Formats: sequence, C-alpha cells, structure tokens
Amino acid sequence: MPERVVTNGDLAEVMDTSDEWIKTRTGIERRHIAEENQATAAMAIEAARAALAVADADPREVDLVIVGTATPDTCMPSTACLVQNALGASRAGALDLNAGCSGFVYALAMGHQAIASGEHELVMVVGADTMSRIVNQQDRSTAVIFGDGAGAVLLRASEGTAGIRATALGSDGSGGDLLMVPAGGSAMPACAETVAQGLHYLAMDGRQVYRFASRTVPRVIEQVLEKAKMSLDEVDLIIPHQANLRIMEAVAKRLHLPDEKFYANIDEYGNTSAASVPIALCEAVDKEYVAPGQKIVLVGFGAGLTWAAVALEWGPSVQEISAVFYRRWLRWVVYRYADMHTRWMRFVRSNGGRAWRSARGQWDRLRHRDSGSE
Repeated sequence: MPERVVTNGDLAEVMDTSDEWIKTRTGIERRHIAEENQATAAMAIEAARAALAVADADPREVDLVIVGTATPDTCMPSTACLVQNALGASRAGALDLNAGCSGFVYALAMGHQAIASGEHELVMVVGADTMSRIVNQQDRSTAVIFGDGAGAVLLRASEGTAGIRATALGSDGSGGDLLMVPAGGSAMPACAETVAQGLHYLAMDGRQVYRFASRTVPRVIEQVLEKAKMSLDEVDLIIPHQANLRIMEAVAKRLHLPDEKFYANIDEYGNTSAASVPIALCEAVDKEYVAPGQKIVLVGFGAGLTWAAVALEWGPSVQEISAVFYRRWLRWVVYRYADMHTRWMRFVRSNGGRAWRSARGQWDRLRHRDSGSE
C-alpha cells in the first residue's frame, strides 16, 4: 500500500463532504494514495516480490505473469511485462487483464486454468490499480470512494484438495456505460477538448452499480459453490470486492448469512479496484482469519459490467513456510541482475550503445587486419 493516507477529514477540507456523510454511505474512513512518482507497476512489483518471499520461490521458475488492472502505466507495453522484467522472471509470458474491479478474480481464474491445462506450473497473479489517477478529485461521488494499492498471489501446480476448486465468470456489456472512462481509447482519442471536458476521469452511476452488485454477487457465489460441489454452510469466509460496505451487507442479507462471514477492510483502504480482493485476502491471512482446510470464496464485480468468483480450500498457512536463507539471497541477486540487465540493454539500444558497438567493430577490424599482416 502507498504510505500516503488521505482521511475523510482531509477530503472535507477540499470538497463539499464530511466524515459522517462518507462513512454512512460507504463505510470508508481513509484511503491510501500513490505519490506522484508511484504508478501501478511499482506497487505491483512490490506485491509480486512479497508473494515470492512468502512462498520462498525462485522468480526464474515463474511461467506466466498476469496483472489485473484498469490503470496500466502505459497503453503499451503491458504492466505485466514491467513486472516480469523487474522480477527477473526470464522464462515467463506476461499479459494485462482488464475486467475493472473484477480484474484480480478474473486473472486468478485465468492463472488456475493455465495450470490446469498442463501448460504452466507456476503463475504469478497480481491485482493492482492507481485509481487516484483517473478520478476527478473534485467529484464527491467518486473521489471519496477510491484508493490505490496492489496485492499478489503465487499459484503452483499441486496434488490434493487444497487450492482452487472452481471458478465462475460473467459479463453484461449492456451496462458498460454505468462505470467507464469515456476518453483516452480508440473511440475517443485524447485531445484538448476531451481533457477540458474531464472525459479522462471515471464516470459512475452509483445507484445502478449498487443495484447490479446486490443482485449479481449472490448469484455468482451460489454458482461457483455449485460448480465446486460445496454448500453455502460449508463456507468459512467470503472475501468480496471492497466497493461499498452497504453492498456487502445487502449481499449477506440476500444469502441469509451473518455479516461476520464477509471480510471487510474498506474502512482503511477504500475501493482499490482490482487490488481490493488480494489486499483483503493477504490481510485476512496476516490476521489469522484464515486457517488450513478452510473453504473461502473470493468474489469481484465491476466495470464491463463484469463479475467473477473463485471457490478455494486454503492450504498451509504463511507461518508454516520457512524461507531458506540462500533463496532469499538468490532472489535479491536476481532482482539486482534484472535491474542491471535492463539498464544495459537500454544503453545498447540507445545512441550511446550504437557508438559503443561501432567502436568495438572498428577495434575488431583493426585487430583482424594486424593479425593478418603478421
């Protein structure tokens, strides 16, 4: 999470709102906001390295990097390629997946299927978003809701019952206009007019999104449990996308479940889009809300409109995995090498690199000429 914290009181100083108004309608008390020099890739890299450390895994063995994000550093290359490079995951493919706030759960399903197909054994799945860059800070309907952050998990092929048991994905493009950034794509390229009209900011119909989520989330939870051959009573914990506390309460009511079955940390982080589910999962593990053998449902919903759920059985806890010193050292070396390799390749491809190659070529020709004359 970014270190900078913006409270409801801070927002009340710059816009027409109050701490009580925000908490009553959303459940949010504060959110973490990225610094000017901090973008999605930087947070995603930090989360991915943390996941590798928790799993005590070698980044060079990662086969695939998937980053769920709606706020990539650039349109191209993908943020996943930046993550892959920084990890030193030299054998990994990399791609971004944009399913809005459902992005991480979608990416998790894709990672699971990549392993289940037999093509991959180790897949890094990241959810990361810098929503503060696409939110109009003067718009009370969105500025108070969103924060920035990243979370990551590492998937490994394994035997046994622990792990992902089932996935369920869905979409309804007819509701795409309910949550969107109108400009900046091929349909409405960036220009002075789109910037002046604020069309590069997120536009949201909050009332309709609330209705959509309240109806759809219970259905997709029931759907994924049916596929996993699990009953609702067997579920120990549901970790939903942290969009709005009232949505979570409405879903709990529709499923006839106590609020305690839903893990919530929206008060601290706000809505971090694709990052919200992995951040909540990691926090639940750290706080020991999650134990081996427990059955958990992760569920996301968002722009698209999209929705997704994953049913899983938790395996060994973090505390049961002890990192070996030499592997910690090895990861440090791999990260340093990846950084130096990037700097070197950029130098080689630059004018300075071309000058260096030209000088080296002249030296080789002179050496060969002198050798021939001898």
